[in-house]
Amino acid sequence: MASNPPQGFQNKNRAAILAELDKEKRRLIQSQSLNSPGASIALSRPAVNKDFRDHAEQQHIAAQQKAALQHAHAHSSGFFITQDSAFGNLILPVLPRLDPE
Repeated sequence: MASNPPQGFQNKNRAAILAELDKEKRRLIQSQSLNSPGASIALSRPAVNKDFRDHAEQQHIAAQQKAALQHAHAHSSGFFITQDSAFGNLILPVLPRLDPE
């Protein structure tokens, strides 16, 4: 039959584990800041990096749309427009409106 350790022993053991974890956490944070000084800056400003990536992605998509539109106009007699599509299409074919006679 196993007996449970006294409550005081569990609290001391828990406190020792938490202290060791806190010490390890501080050591890791300190070693990270020493190894890469820019890391703390990058971590504190994720919105700037995200905005930069979004802008770069938008420019890339715009360039792809322009190339697709030029290719379509050069190789097809149809009409096309650049339009965001729910299906990921860069350009969409458009049927011209005919005036009623």
